[in-house]
Amino acid sequence: MNENVVKLLKEGMWDLATCANGEPNVVPVAFKDVTADGRLVVGDVFLETTLKNIRENGGRIAISVYDAKTLEGYQLKGVAEYVTTGAVVDAFKAMVEKVFNGAATARGALVITPERVIVTTPGADNKKVL
Repeated sequence: MNENVVKLLKEGMWDLATCANGEPNVVPVAFKDVTADGRLVVGDVFLETTLKNIRENGGRIAISVYDAKTLEGYQLKGVAEYVTTGAVVDAFKAMVEKVFNGAATARGALVITPERVIVTTPGADNKKVL
């Protein structure tokens, strides 16, 4: 991923899209990050349908991120793995508990390995695979 994609991923909101048995699902996520090795991580607070879908579809997932002011945007397609222990889960638990004053926690995290990055910005590069 180039630095523009990483910057937008770190600063913007993400929409996660999954599908199973012909039923699409999309959710916004706020508890997320990009690892040094380019994987995407998402804290699981309210991801029941997303988790069900990735179990049923071999982990397939798409992420949309964009800047509503500049219209710069990207779609990332890849494979998600669900983890319930480790440093990434501990970090999300602490973050979520702080935001929700202990009323909610992260149960785990999705670790997403991007396979394709597609430009969604309007213009000549729209649909270009990076």
